[in-house]
Amino acid sequence: MKSIINQPKIARRATVSNIASVGGMFMLLASVVISLFWEVYALYANLLLIAGLGVSMLGIYYANRWVKKPRPEASLDTTLKSLSNAYRLYHYPSIPTDHVLLTPNGVFVLETVNLAGRFTYKNGRWREHMSFGRALRYIVEEHLGDPLKSAHLGAVYLEKRLRQVVGEQARLPVKGVVVFTHPAVRLEIENPPLPVVTLDKLRKNLQLPGPRLEQAVYDQVAEYLTSKV
Repeated sequence: MKSIINQPKIARRATVSNIASVGGMFMLLASVVISLFWEVYALYANLLLIAGLGVSMLGIYYANRWVKKPRPEASLDTTLKSLSNAYRLYHYPSIPTDHVLLTPNGVFVLETVNLAGRFTYKNGRWREHMSFGRALRYIVEEHLGDPLKSAHLGAVYLEKRLRQVVGEQARLPVKGVVVFTHPAVRLEIENPPLPVVTLDKLRKNLQLPGPRLEQAVYDQVAEYLTSKV
């Protein structure tokens, strides 16, 4: 399998994390110094304290999303590394989805969730069983949201764009899959509209019925996705 990663995008997000973390710390320190030595500016010190807290939390959120390991792209690469070079995995392309897998038979939009804990999907609703530790970190970590909806919308968007590249008549299946990448996750899923899997079940859900893509179609899709990374 070939892995194509948008490294500049990751580097930019990591830089934002570092700047926000350091900047927030200095703002908090400045608020303490002002309140101690210039009481007349206490109001400004309080405003700086609030701003510093907000910037620091932004830095921690970005660090959890873009710096903290294991990272989703590394987990996906490790899981799929034994696939042939006909499989191409694109990470963080400039489209509204973070991971796209081009296979000999079609395209998968991989909507990743990098959270630990227990998650259930029943009667069309998601539920996260919140631990005490997760509750404390909730404001600075990713939220579950509705990954099935995100995967569906990502697949619809990508199919529309690819149709403009390969034409309306070409055979090109595009399918969404939700992948929970954290090793400490437990799932209870009932009748989802799209596959919802952990990493160890991912490869079993990368099957598309029908013949292989025409080589010209495959090449056009590969060229388009590569141009977006």
